[in-house]
Formats: sequence, C-alpha cells, structure tokens
Amino acid sequence: MYNPQLETFIHVVEAGSFNKAAEEHFITPPAVIKQVNLLERNLGVPLFIRTHRGLILTEAGKSLYKDAKYIIRYCKEARERARRAGEEGNNVIRIGTSPMTPGQFLVDLLPEIRKYCEDVKFQFVTFENNPENAREILKKLGENIDLVAGVFDAEFLEERECSALEMSLEPIRCAVSIDHPLAAKEKLTVEDLYGENLLLIRRGWNSFVDILRDDIWQNHPEIHVKEFDFYSVSVFNQCENGKDILMTIDNWKNVHPLLKVLPVEWNHKIPFGLLHSPEPSPLVEKFLKAVQKAMKK
Repeated sequence: MYNPQLETFIHVVEAGSFNKAAEEHFITPPAVIKQVNLLERNLGVPLFIRTHRGLILTEAGKSLYKDAKYIIRYCKEARERARRAGEEGNNVIRIGTSPMTPGQFLVDLLPEIRKYCEDVKFQFVTFENNPENAREILKKLGENIDLVAGVFDAEFLEERECSALEMSLEPIRCAVSIDHPLAAKEKLTVEDLYGENLLLIRRGWNSFVDILRDDIWQNHPEIHVKEFDFYSVSVFNQCENGKDILMTIDNWKNVHPLLKVLPVEWNHKIPFGLLHSPEPSPLVEKFLKAVQKAMKK
C-alpha cells in the first residue's frame, strides 16, 4: 500500500547513518543505500547531504520525513481497519475524525439512527488535518474513510470530488480567548467587533464566508479582517495567544479549551454535514438515509 523505500528512508534518518540503519534492521548497508538512492531518483531531489561526518537532511528530506511518517502510519492503520472490517463483516462505516471534523453528531443522533440502521457498526479513523491530507482524504472517500463531518459549499464539493448530506445551517460564531474583554459577554453585536482583528479563512474557501467578508468590508470597515489559509489547531492557538477573534461554529467549540464561542447578532450561516463519496456503498447510502430520518425526529 506504500513504497517500502519510505520506511527505509525513515530508518536512516532516525539511525543517523546507512550502516547503523542496516545493522538495526538486519540488512546490508548496500541494500539500504540502494533503497535511498532509488527513492531520491524517483522523487528527483536529494534527501541527504553526504559528508565525511555523516548524513544531513536537505530541506526536501526534512519535508519528506514529516510526511512519510504520517503516510506509513496511515497505511498501517488502514490495513488494520481492513483486517477488522473483514472479521466484522461488511456492516462497518469508517468515520474520519480530527479536531476540525468532529464525530459528536453521531453520538447525539445514534439512538434515532439505530431505529433505521440497527446493524451498522462504526470505526472512528483519526487523521492529521492539514491541507494535503484533507484534500486527498475527501477525494478518496469510500476507500479508507467513508464519512467526514464538516462545512462545505457547492464549489468545495466539486473541487474535492465529493458529495455531502447537509445536516444543518450553522450560525457563524466568533471565538475569543477567555481572557479577552469580550468573553464577559453572552452575545456579541457587530459593533463589539469594531477595532478588533477578525480572523477569516481566505477568499474562495467557502462562498458563505465570502458573503460575510463582503458584508464586513462594505458595511463595517471598522472591523480589521485578517485572512488565513487553513483551519487548524494553530489558528485557534493564534486566536488565544494573539487576542484576535476567530470566525467559528458551535461544532468546533471543543477545539481549544481556552476559547469561548459566542453568537453574533448577524444572520450569517454556513452548511454543515456529512461529506461522502459521490457513489457511496449500499451500507453508507443506507446510513445516510437513516441520518436523514433521524434528523426529522
């Protein structure tokens, strides 16, 4: 499922030399060197600077080392999930989870879902939420992960080649540090944001956020909009450490324990739901129908 040269590369990085990596894994040094050389040739970039004092990772090597560890861990977990799924039969739905893709919706709806889909079992699959991983996972929904909960719009789904079951239109909220003066409030007015830095994700990520951005620029220029590229825990840390205000939704209220999520007196909302393959398996399709029925109760 993955290139074994990556694992050899990791062994060399962690051992600090070809010889030590070979010794620790009971293979010959020439075999280790050959694997690394093949990997460098396939990638078209050097991964190590060879010196008489030892090996030094290039910038490409540093980047690959970080990603390779995730790839191998993910593939091993995928094999384990496949093994378990084979043992449990074909009634397992794999739900991808990360801080930005919570699985709480399932806990809340499970009693109702069971009425329509009682034989289904679930596996929660954790993944590292970065732009590359998130995009790849969404394009391949149905392979290792069946469902991911999150926000979306039509362009988002088209670009990532997936579909969605809309579960709610979530009011757009603001998150502030518990030490921020605004944290004393239970609800914010738009005027409360005047003079503050409001963190909004970049234009083009979601049309509903862009509508909010345009409303602020046109009608509330006193709010200082600061853009960021991707929702991650680091953005929530920036909100807490820098005393900025972050656009968020209730579903992300547990991402950072030192932030308070507050409603705002505006009418801006964003779709939230279950992202799935455009051609879901019969089991996933059955589950999605059960979710729809459960939401109507």
